[in-house]
Amino acid sequence: MTHILVVDDEPHMLKVLQIHLQAHRYTVDTAADGPQALVDAISNPPDAVILDLGLPQIDGHQVLQALRAWSQMPVIVLSGRSDADEKVATLDAGADDYVTKPFVMNELLARLRAVLRRPSTQEPSHLIAHIGEWTIDLTSSTVHRADGDGAQLRLTPTEWSILHILLRHPPGRLVTSRQILRQVWGPEHENKTNYLRIYFASLRRKLEPDPASPRHLLTEPGMGYRFEP
Repeated sequence: MTHILVVDDEPHMLKVLQIHLQAHRYTVDTAADGPQALVDAISNPPDAVILDLGLPQIDGHQVLQALRAWSQMPVIVLSGRSDADEKVATLDAGADDYVTKPFVMNELLARLRAVLRRPSTQEPSHLIAHIGEWTIDLTSSTVHRADGDGAQLRLTPTEWSILHILLRHPPGRLVTSRQILRQVWGPEHENKTNYLRIYFASLRRKLEPDPASPRHLLTEPGMGYRFEP
């Protein structure tokens, strides 16, 4: 059975999550503070972690940082903090998803299933990606029609840089705008999200079957972008 570690300092929340997760055939460990969460994660590594941020002794950000020092296990942050900057900072730090309290249990369970389906590493799980009629080869940095007909599609160096960052994350994994901007243009450009709007619009015009309703290069408003195969 899939093993989940739930970390929250509210006893009632721990109990509710434990009951619902067990009802859906997960095995569940619980921890009420940061130190215990890290001990549990090391001694009995879970398949995924549901993590509150407002923890005693060591807060959720520090727990996430410690986990990411040695593991890529999926982490869903479940927090009452709804500020957009807080969400972006947490995703930048390595969280796989962020759910705000109060929440709908079925949505949390769906998000949990989604992160469990993803590869557990950020190394490229696929060197070949498909967007519409195009096949993208990250190894050779080429784009050609999936049916082999016609010339290669030309992308600019910046478009390639953005695609490499996005596609080298597991499918469905949110990559924050700040992360892309930092890697492509440098830390001094982390807030220039207009750059990304321009380049993603260009990539969609070239790659998406319907650029106005993209299916593969998706925007998460205020946070970042995802690639969906």
